[in-house]
Amino acid sequence: MSTQSNRRSLFNATIVRRASIDTLVKLNPRVMMRNPVMFVVEIGSVLTTVLLISNAIQHKGHLGFNLQITLWLWFTVLFANFAEAMAEGRGKAQADALRLAKSETTAYRVTKGEVQEVPSSHLRIHDVVRVAAGQMIPGDGEVIEGVASVDESAITGESAPVIREAGGDRSAVTGGTRVLSDIITVRITSNPGETFLDRMIALVEGAERQKTPNEIALNILLAGLTIIFLLAVVTLQPFAVYSGAPQTIFVLISLLICLIPTTIGGLLSAIGIAGMDRLVQHNVLATSGRAVEAAGDVSTLLLDKTGTITTGNRHASEFIAAPGVTEEALVDAAQLSSLSDETPEGRSIVVLAKEKYNLRGRALGQLNVEFVPFSATTRMSGIEVDGRSIRKGAVDAIARHLQDHGSEMPGQLRQAVESIAKSGGTPLVVAENGKALGVIHLKDVVKGGMKERFEQLRAMGIRTIMITGDNPLTAAAIAREAGVDDFLAEAKPKDKMDLIKREQADGKLVAMTGDGTNDAPALAQADVGVAMNSGTQAAKEAGNMVDLDSNPTKLIEIVAIGKQLLMTRGALTTFSISNDVAKYFAIIPAMFAGVFPVLNALNIMHLHNAESAVLSAVIFNALIIIGLIPLALRGVSYRPMSAAAMLRRNLIVYGGGGIIIPFLGIKAIDIVITALHLA
Repeated sequence: MSTQSNRRSLFNATIVRRASIDTLVKLNPRVMMRNPVMFVVEIGSVLTTVLLISNAIQHKGHLGFNLQITLWLWFTVLFANFAEAMAEGRGKAQADALRLAKSETTAYRVTKGEVQEVPSSHLRIHDVVRVAAGQMIPGDGEVIEGVASVDESAITGESAPVIREAGGDRSAVTGGTRVLSDIITVRITSNPGETFLDRMIALVEGAERQKTPNEIALNILLAGLTIIFLLAVVTLQPFAVYSGAPQTIFVLISLLICLIPTTIGGLLSAIGIAGMDRLVQHNVLATSGRAVEAAGDVSTLLLDKTGTITTGNRHASEFIAAPGVTEEALVDAAQLSSLSDETPEGRSIVVLAKEKYNLRGRALGQLNVEFVPFSATTRMSGIEVDGRSIRKGAVDAIARHLQDHGSEMPGQLRQAVESIAKSGGTPLVVAENGKALGVIHLKDVVKGGMKERFEQLRAMGIRTIMITGDNPLTAAAIAREAGVDDFLAEAKPKDKMDLIKREQADGKLVAMTGDGTNDAPALAQADVGVAMNSGTQAAKEAGNMVDLDSNPTKLIEIVAIGKQLLMTRGALTTFSISNDVAKYFAIIPAMFAGVFPVLNALNIMHLHNAESAVLSAVIFNALIIIGLIPLALRGVSYRPMSAAAMLRRNLIVYGGGGIIIPFLGIKAIDIVITALHLA
């Protein structure tokens, strides 16, 4: 969508304007207190402002120098707020796009067989509505009658329509989407204001974002460092008085602000919010930053087979003729018996006959035709046409049918049936006039590219386990074709839960993808539960993420974004702490070299004078935050590697860079402000 492409621009004009306003709003002390490091910077800014006004009235101190220090301290606070507001603004832009899809629509409520026109806001849970082609679905619900093509582009951004039908795991519909064909009857599952679209808007705006354990621990570390440096700086004032060093409150506050970890403190919130926003850009909604961070540490992935690894319905893949029967005769009979079969399997037989044998549908209107619908009792379907009695069905059902006509299934055909069953397929036998013609091989269709995607997960150190209710033979065949590491066959909801608990008991973080109601307990138990948007309402509410594209392999992007969030936070923390080395060499000599000339040896940057040294450090401290905003929003690039290699790269790139860049930056600023006679 064009909206999405605009959002991907880091400094979109609309987002910048909104962020600029929010930057000032966030100066509220109640908001700032949530970030202890930047709250200390704000207190320091307020204190220098009060002293500046007092000194100006009394004509005391160096007004120009004090004014610049005060302004740059305020800029430090504003730049940090701007980083957070930019991250939030990108989510709000997505929320605005979603609101366009949320509008008042007319609903056709069915009450006691009568259809009434009512506003969608009047609908309540359990109301039943009828939605025809061209109409908007008025609220979240479950299709209870009919099948229709639905345009969900307003929600997912994908132009291709999807099929929604009564029964099974493809019955959930979302309010604000449009029916393109046919008529469906929908039972509403949410009250106004509680729809999936409302929850999406709240999530992408970050309103429900919670701090993760890792983020809380880092906040405690930053607060601890801030307290330590605060005590250290406070003790410098009596030392300065004792030694006769002419230090002012402005210099001491500057030293404190430069030494505490303001860089990571200013960017920490932005990193977490940006992680959730990157998921939104991949059409995945997370309920909190906790889920995103957990994805970065996932070691086991459980995937439901039907609808997740496979397309959800078995398709005809092969016709195997019985001895003495031509393949053309089998295909002709199989197609005739499937013309009235509206199941996905039946339609696939007609399609295969057309694609592989160029056998097209034929006009039956002039003939005496009687279609035999599938029955749970007979487990067969078929057709009576032009003296031909054709039946198609399960192996044992056709075997009984043949016995009733004094015939048996040939031994070679039984071998073919057993071979199909062992390969994980489903055999359907076709008979005509009491004689077996052959067997149709139905098989689960593994979604394209699954094997390659699972290899990527394996490279990330993630073990994949397929979960299915199929028998072990079928499960093993699908597992081999899809390329998963392991499988759990004949699985019931409790079996899935038990498997997840066993993995978690071993200290592993588990991710689960699924789309059915029977997946809901496992999605709730998993550390990362990714529900398919095409699935049931129960599945979407149980998980802590919803994939709007309903692509089970999306977990690769989710894991990469989770790891990217952790890496970005670690990299910028390393950079922030390394920054202090250069600031020590800039400010400490400037403060005491007048009293202790030997400290001039530490002035390795050869800064012009004490005032320019302090001012250069304060300016660099503010500018580095704005300079790192793109990195905080985009995240550190992720490549699969070991923890040791990742640590080594962080220390070299961000630790080394955190030392070198401030030396170069502070020196460059010193040259500029000296040339401009600002100090």
